[in-house]
Amino acid sequence: MGRMTRIIGGLAGGVRLHVPLRGTRPTSERVREALFGALDARSLCDGARVLDLYAGSGALGLEAASRGAESVVLVERDRAAAKVAQRNAESVARSGAAHAIVEQVAVAQYLHHSGRRFDLVFIDPPYDLPGGELAATLADLAPLLQHPAVVVVEQARRAGPLDLPGDLEVERTRDYGDTTLHFLTTTGEPGDR
Repeated sequence: MGRMTRIIGGLAGGVRLHVPLRGTRPTSERVREALFGALDARSLCDGARVLDLYAGSGALGLEAASRGAESVVLVERDRAAAKVAQRNAESVARSGAAHAIVEQVAVAQYLHHSGRRFDLVFIDPPYDLPGGELAATLADLAPLLQHPAVVVVEQARRAGPLDLPGDLEVERTRDYGDTTLHFLTTTGEPGDR
């Protein structure tokens, strides 16, 4: 299996996570610490229904599970990466955290057929994903969001602005070295959904 990372905090803090040997770019611990510090400050993981798109090892969704998420779905198309995410989900669940469901399917296919609703979503696509595909993912995701919901998009700093559907707006953007995190929130009133 090779590379490893770990869960930073919560019930599964310190649990080691395997990282797929190829095809994924795990979020650095420094960026995850900053991200989850911001989410914890607003108690956004507690009881959340979490969706982790382009999940890779599942580190973002599993960190949320460790920090009190009610449910977690990890969506990863690559079979080898999905197997690693499944193994990691089982390790984290042994700590008493929510057991994540791993869906080995393309993101667009999952979003079109899910029917589930989410309050916290992580989108960490490959840095070479075409911008139009990310815009389509955000548009497909919008109907599955509770109100209020938070969507965190991780991109290369050089990627430029996001193309957002009308139901999402940028709350804030933070840069960490070559990585940019966009924190998006749903717009409108709860009755609009």
